[in-house]
Amino acid sequence: MTKTDQLTSVNWAPDGRHIAIGLNNSEVLPWDSTANRQLRTLRGCQRSRVGSMAWNNHIPTTGGMDGQIVNNDVRIRSHVVETYRGHQQEVCGLKWSASGQQLASGGNDNVVHIWDRSMASSNSPTQWLHRLEEHTSAVKALAWCPFQSNLLATGGGGGDRTIKFWNTHTGACLNSVDTGSQVFSLLWSKNERELLSSHGFTQNQLTLWKYPSMVKMAELTGHISRVLYMAQSPDGCTVASAAGDETLRFWNVFGVPEVAKTAPKVNREPFSQLNRIR
Repeated sequence: MTKTDQLTSVNWAPDGRHIAIGLNNSEVLPWDSTANRQLRTLRGCQRSRVGSMAWNNHIPTTGGMDGQIVNNDVRIRSHVVETYRGHQQEVCGLKWSASGQQLASGGNDNVVHIWDRSMASSNSPTQWLHRLEEHTSAVKALAWCPFQSNLLATGGGGGDRTIKFWNTHTGACLNSVDTGSQVFSLLWSKNERELLSSHGFTQNQLTLWKYPSMVKMAELTGHISRVLYMAQSPDGCTVASAAGDETLRFWNVFGVPEVAKTAPKVNREPFSQLNRIR
């Protein structure tokens, strides 16, 4: 693999079958994971590396080092269907709301934008719905709340260290919590009103918070370098974390789904590490 075609981002489609891979040369490769087959090559998504991605049904949205955000429709030949411009530096975080109506983007310019799909235009760059400038460092961590559709959590980098909560209908900042270290990723529990954050210096930990009080419930340690990414299992119970120490760790963090709570109650051992892969 050459420097130009190095992988710079990856994201699963909502169907759990298709995956998109972003490259350093600005191309995006959609794959069918079941058939183990590359479907096509999307060229010209960005003018530089594809640093972040988020699917919305059949549309992989890409964010580039050029600060531009592009909606790509994989079903049609001319795949670039909408463009969002507002960031002055690299787009390092993208997340679509559950409805697919609103997109949150975070940039190295310390700015969070909220975009509304109903305002999108194929003829000209789309204007943001809200421009949120309260963070004082790059914003990579973005998470839409599963139980309140207009609630977004964002996390700032080393010069900021806060988790902020936003009403995306009004653009109002509802709360800001100083975590003491840079925030790389955020995950809401699907089963409880809890939020998990991953961090860097100095503990390289995962922190579990109770929402909305933001009382710290646990700190999960084990990584020896900053925890860059987290992913949640389909049932919402298990979280995988990936760090700069080149390990994957699997954690039993969140509570069991409601359907399972009718069974005889078993003491859950929250926050335990299930496995480690190097």
